[in-house]
Amino acid sequence: MASVIIVGTQWGDEGKGKIVDYLAGKCEYVVRSQGGSNAGHTVVVNNIKYKLRLLPSGILYNDKVCIIGNGVVIEPKVFLGEIDALAEKKVNISNLKISNRAHVLMPYHRVLDELQEEDLGENKLGTTKNGIGPCYMDKSSRLGIRIVDLMNKEVFAKKLKFNLELKNKLLKKLYNHDGFNYDELLKEYLEYADRLKPYVADTTTILNKAIKDKKNILFEGAQATMLDLDHGTYPFVTSSYPAAGGACTGSGVGPRKIDNVIGVVKAYSTRVGEGPFPSELNDDIGQAIRDKGGEYGTVTGRPRRCGWLDACVVKYASYVNGLDSIAVTRLDILDDLDKLKICVAYKYNGEILEGYPADLEILSKAEPVYEEFEGWKTSTREIREFDKLPENAKKYLKRLSEVIETEISIVSVGAGRDETIVIKNIF
Repeated sequence: MASVIIVGTQWGDEGKGKIVDYLAGKCEYVVRSQGGSNAGHTVVVNNIKYKLRLLPSGILYNDKVCIIGNGVVIEPKVFLGEIDALAEKKVNISNLKISNRAHVLMPYHRVLDELQEEDLGENKLGTTKNGIGPCYMDKSSRLGIRIVDLMNKEVFAKKLKFNLELKNKLLKKLYNHDGFNYDELLKEYLEYADRLKPYVADTTTILNKAIKDKKNILFEGAQATMLDLDHGTYPFVTSSYPAAGGACTGSGVGPRKIDNVIGVVKAYSTRVGEGPFPSELNDDIGQAIRDKGGEYGTVTGRPRRCGWLDACVVKYASYVNGLDSIAVTRLDILDDLDKLKICVAYKYNGEILEGYPADLEILSKAEPVYEEFEGWKTSTREIREFDKLPENAKKYLKRLSEVIETEISIVSVGAGRDETIVIKNIF
């Protein structure tokens, strides 16, 4: 029996969906613990590509209990559209559970997200404009509407009326927006409630019972460490806690019940939106990585910023999450490069920095200190054992492990389940 947390160690888009899907085969439960429909996971099974937003990646197995935890914010329309799309593809969704403590994302959250981002002008954060931030703001302000509230018509009607009065006043006076109609929203969301009801459960009790029964459980986060509200490159972060601790608060499982934390590391670096990115490549190499890796947002389609692998970021993530090991993904995307680099330190004002700077002024001016590696110039897609990787690929990976002081347990060389090299068994 083991409870394992999977976290992203960079700015998201590391390929967590592939790693979760692979490891889910050895589990009975897969849990999504935070974030919302702004998170996109792409999983390939039997050459079919699935783009998941709210649903845990383990949903593509027929026999797993998949849980959306209390830390997630749920937009019913998106959720129902996602399960309908999977049902059309004959994916079993009968084992899906939604926490009754999760919060409901409303249309006014989306509009506020768009208007607030526009209002920021050159100080914009680069949000996906899916309403995630405003929904978490309501949650923190104790104004949020939970799934359990949506299940009770009288409670929901009362809370919606109160919230809409506040939001419409804000929309009209500050943004000259018409606001929302109470009766229309009430009718729409009560219809959603009827469809959601079969999936709603006390997931905290379900999970803790599963741990007591010695089941294997995989906790899947959205986004990644550098987008964590406390530990990321604030304010260019998400509105929740993607670091390992967030999996506990977002699922109702205590930290002493977690056995293993695995960090997912893309073999190069990417980020979406604004914010400092010391190892960014604004050149032909960066574009080549973007094109070969298909580095465009799953949800938004936005081109991702690409750069060399930044080991300073990953080492910091190892500290924050208490990583036991890492899973390196997308090694195959680097197969054609003549030379590669790893950023092993930052230099600022002629001195090497210790730790990862919280000051974004320093981070934006920090000079990456690189170590250069010869490329391996051959395909890794068919390789299934670490020792059979090209020598230069092994040197690249071993140096990463040394710099971040964390061992490698998995190397992914493609999107498919079988395109995986297991160095150390997790379950």
